[in-house]
Amino acid sequence: MGDEAVLERQWRLPAVALRGVLFALVAVFGWASQGLADALTWCGILALAALPGVVLPRHRLLAPAGQVAEVAVVVLGTLATDGLPAWMLPYLIAPFATAAFDAADQTGDDRYSRMRAWGPPVLVAVAAVGLIAQTPRISAYDRGTYVTTVAVALAFGLASAVGAWWLRRSRSSDLHHSQLPYAEAAALLTQLRVVARQLPGSTLDPGGIATEIVDTASRIPGVARAAVLSAASGRRLVVLAQHAEERVDWETSPQLNSLLADAWAGQKPQAGQVPLSRSTQGPVASLVIPLVAEGRTVGLVAIESDDPAAFGPEAITAAEDRTKGAALRLETALLFEDVRSMATTEERQRLAREIHDGIAQELAMLGYGIDNAMAILPPEAGEAKGELEDLRSEVTRLVTELRFSLFELRSNVDRQGGLASAIADYARTVGASAGLRVHLSLDEGGARLPASTEAELLRIAQEAITNARKHARAENLWVTCEVDPPYTRIEVTDDGQGLSGEASEGRYGLAIMSERAERIRGSLEIRPHQPHGTTVAVVLNAGARPTPRAETPRPGSAAWAAADRTSRTEQQARRPDRDKN
Repeated sequence: MGDEAVLERQWRLPAVALRGVLFALVAVFGWASQGLADALTWCGILALAALPGVVLPRHRLLAPAGQVAEVAVVVLGTLATDGLPAWMLPYLIAPFATAAFDAADQTGDDRYSRMRAWGPPVLVAVAAVGLIAQTPRISAYDRGTYVTTVAVALAFGLASAVGAWWLRRSRSSDLHHSQLPYAEAAALLTQLRVVARQLPGSTLDPGGIATEIVDTASRIPGVARAAVLSAASGRRLVVLAQHAEERVDWETSPQLNSLLADAWAGQKPQAGQVPLSRSTQGPVASLVIPLVAEGRTVGLVAIESDDPAAFGPEAITAAEDRTKGAALRLETALLFEDVRSMATTEERQRLAREIHDGIAQELAMLGYGIDNAMAILPPEAGEAKGELEDLRSEVTRLVTELRFSLFELRSNVDRQGGLASAIADYARTVGASAGLRVHLSLDEGGARLPASTEAELLRIAQEAITNARKHARAENLWVTCEVDPPYTRIEVTDDGQGLSGEASEGRYGLAIMSERAERIRGSLEIRPHQPHGTTVAVVLNAGARPTPRAETPRPGSAAWAAADRTSRTEQQARRPDRDKN
């Protein structure tokens, strides 16, 4: 109702101005040609007919009825004065013009908008019927002039109707084009919502689809190793899944391998004897099959055989047939994962802003109020001051917890720094704030995991570190991060009171970690640490575990301490500026 009132006020001034100018012009013509009495009579009737268009120019019924009344009065007034000099015909500009502008207006509901579109032709038809029907009454001497005058008036009305139709069509087209991207986005998001609700989670899991592709490719005769590689940021590839009896260090930089680069750019299978991994030794036959969906390269299927002559034309054709149709499924899963990741990140940032600007500020003000209350207490109010000090300590604890929560919500894996760096930064920050001695053992190469997988692993590590800080009452925290895609192991160990003493909130966190691990097809293990404490370990692709160079020291041992010192030295040497900040 408010919008209608605003539009009515905006339309009233031009409607009044147009009618006022034409009314004055017609009155002068009438006075000069018909005399004052006839001019006043018909001008008075015309003023009454124009009243709805002046007072209520946007009314759905009275405004168009007033326009028809104005046309009827002009026709009757012209006929009553014997047709000529047709002094009232110029006033037809007012109802024709306002009807044309009404027809061009796209506001309001569709039904009323379509009704307004018929305004100009209806008015032209009313005027034409009334004026032309009286042509025989005009004298033969004046008939030519009368017909010419009427034709000019009706031509103007017809031009108004055509102009309104064109303007309406133009505005409708502009509105359609401006709304088209939103309509397409709404349709796609609706489809995505329907698909997300109907399909099981594994159907849109890139890792699960990649595993199916690898299993299919591995059944090709002669295949010893196979992997599915997908694009990542920084012009690198990520290993989504692999099949091999031993660890394979797949090449993830297409720039360093001609078969990978040619298959990605040319979208054609590439075969040769160039190894696809840095760990392959001896003669090898390699085959790279691009996964192409509607002209876009989604990923690569990398296949190696120890038989240099394994991949002939028949084998290449068989490999293409086995992977046909998988590209679109994989792209759909990757897009869904990307959308979900962006939505999750944005929601975490929004929650962080809400907490910071809301309850965190209120708690801080509460703490300041308690400080002021303690400052003005008299010396004899010792008991009350003690209670206020306890309350102030609790507020300080809550503010600290909120700060940790904000830091956790805002923490993300830097696409340049990597997963190990993100976990190490979080552990150092929490350890420094909570008084924990943090021991790090980081082993991460240049290959990267999918962004969604890294995000889930970071959240699992954060939850394990948070549980150790809040519930375990630990003094030491050992964090191991071993990333060698597709194999990954994250382990967090504390020397606290163990699982038996943790609060129910901590056990809820364990359930969340288990759900996250299941989502990325990993295994979560929670076990006691001797002599006391807890170990939380999450492992991805345990079957692809690299050949250990040396036995991993147990957290807390002398060997672990030595490795910890070496790891810290290496990390500081690699990122001196970052650690200084």
